[in-house]
Amino acid sequence: MMQSKSKMTTIKRLLKTLFEFHPVIIPVTVVCIIFSAIVGAFPSIFMQNVIALVESSWQTGDWDQVGSKILSFVGILVIFYVLSLCSSLLYNQLMALITQDFLKRMREKMFNVMQDLPVKFFDTTNHGDIMSRYTNDIDTMRQMVSQSFPQLMISAVSVTTVFSLMLYFCLWLALVVLAGVVLILFIVKKIGGSSAKYFFHQQIALGEEEGFVEEMMNGQKVVKVFCHEEESKAAFDKINDHLFEQSERANKYANTLAPILNNVGNVLYVVVAVAGGLLLLFDVPNVSFSGLALGISVVVPFLNMTKSFVGNINQVSQQINAVVMGLAGAERIFEFVDQEPEVDDGYVTLVDIDKKSGKIVETDHHTGSWAWKHPHQADGTVTYTELTGDVRLFDVDFGYNENKTVLHNITLYAEPGQKVAFVGATGAGKTTITNLINRFYDIADGKIRYDGININKIKKGDLRRSLGIVLQDTNLFTGTVLDNIRYGRLTASDEECIAAAKLVGAHDFITRLPEGYQTMLSGNGSNLSQGQSQLLAISRAAVADPPVMIMDEATSSIDTRTEAIVQRGMDALMNGRTVFVIAHRLSTVKNSDVIMVLEQGRIIERGNHDDLIAQKGKYYQLYTGAFELE
Repeated sequence: MMQSKSKMTTIKRLLKTLFEFHPVIIPVTVVCIIFSAIVGAFPSIFMQNVIALVESSWQTGDWDQVGSKILSFVGILVIFYVLSLCSSLLYNQLMALITQDFLKRMREKMFNVMQDLPVKFFDTTNHGDIMSRYTNDIDTMRQMVSQSFPQLMISAVSVTTVFSLMLYFCLWLALVVLAGVVLILFIVKKIGGSSAKYFFHQQIALGEEEGFVEEMMNGQKVVKVFCHEEESKAAFDKINDHLFEQSERANKYANTLAPILNNVGNVLYVVVAVAGGLLLLFDVPNVSFSGLALGISVVVPFLNMTKSFVGNINQVSQQINAVVMGLAGAERIFEFVDQEPEVDDGYVTLVDIDKKSGKIVETDHHTGSWAWKHPHQADGTVTYTELTGDVRLFDVDFGYNENKTVLHNITLYAEPGQKVAFVGATGAGKTTITNLINRFYDIADGKIRYDGININKIKKGDLRRSLGIVLQDTNLFTGTVLDNIRYGRLTASDEECIAAAKLVGAHDFITRLPEGYQTMLSGNGSNLSQGQSQLLAISRAAVADPPVMIMDEATSSIDTRTEAIVQRGMDALMNGRTVFVIAHRLSTVKNSDVIMVLEQGRIIERGNHDDLIAQKGKYYQLYTGAFELE
């Protein structure tokens, strides 16, 4: 019952969305479909009139007007068929427009929603499953909207029209057909209902398979290095077998339905023929709205209507497969667009400023100086706090889920221009701290202040715009080298992008590329080395020109020679800025103002390099030992 309610809710929402997108075109399309379907029932009326005319002429012997009357019937029928053809052509063209526009808008809606989702969603959701919603689920919806819905509407109107004609011609035979309909509906409910749940599981299993394939594609080098091909095949076979089981069950029920209904329809046709013959044999009085006597002119067209009726019922059964798959896809898409967006209650914004005569003046162009614009609701005033990069954490606790706390009572101060380094084993909580500063996650307890302002009051977009981040894993986008650098600040000029590349030492290798800064990159910069990709990522952060930098193992994939070049550029980039550094090479954090040593989510030591060496604690052991943190 709950599943039926879920399907009905999905259908209602789908239809509501369609009408919202096309409030005028859809009613026109529906009218065309209804007209075309009703005209499909006209041959039965034509046949009844012709047989009745011939029967009457046979009894009276008057054949003078038979030919002309039959021609007039044919003429009327041709006119309606021409109108039906025009109607069919029109609704097919309109359905193409409706379907493709609907899919375009749904993809836009999905992508826009995705941009507003929190980082936690992507950390906990299989990326292949997300892609499956953009591809497989969208395609199943396309088939349902463009083919199944129109066909179901045509069949529904045809069935209603034909059954109305049956009642009009003969109530007794209509009751025979109605008994057959009850049997057909019972079969459809039992078999169609069983297939629905398996089609939904099939879509989920398909997403899992695509996620695994994507993971294997991204990790092919690792698979081959560790000779893991056979194990990967076995793992894929297991996932593929699960998909097969769900698909086989779903299609087994769906494919059983059509032959059963075909045979029930054939049996019903025979039963109606026998019933009609018995009614004629025993001269049973006709009960109908037409007032016609029960005769050959009623029974023969009725058989034709029965065939049309059963044919339309079979058309419905053939669409059940596509409808159920489409509803499963629609349900997964609506589930995706209903994800809770990232909450942003901030009201403090970041603005460009000019400092004239020591006074902060807001401006509309990039000056390299910023201030926090803080509106005060109590008295309606607005104050400006210059952005200096003072970041402080007070008694911060955090866990990625409620059952496990990964940071305990973290308190630290990063004053403007200071370089703060985090060291510790993998899982100690280094990256987690930076994730809290840029509010990829919100803290469970404690406070984080940025230039004295609680970061919960700052709009997330403005907060992140004030932070330059270079991650260990680089992400380059399809486009030119220049485009990828400009990603840090879209308003940056070509000269500013080139200056940023020179600052971090990327200019030299860029000029040696086939087309220099106009060289096209694709496949996450697959035509570059890891070190070159990282240099572009650092250039991207440099062109943003933020007052606070977060370097999350930014040089981990760069060789020693390149690291020396990058380190000089980074030193120039970090000059005068507040910098948080996470490094696996202790040599890169020696010149930090403060070094925080973390262990199991707690700060166990803090101080500069000389202080920590003198303490002869954990840092001393790490530094003097001939091994790296990782």
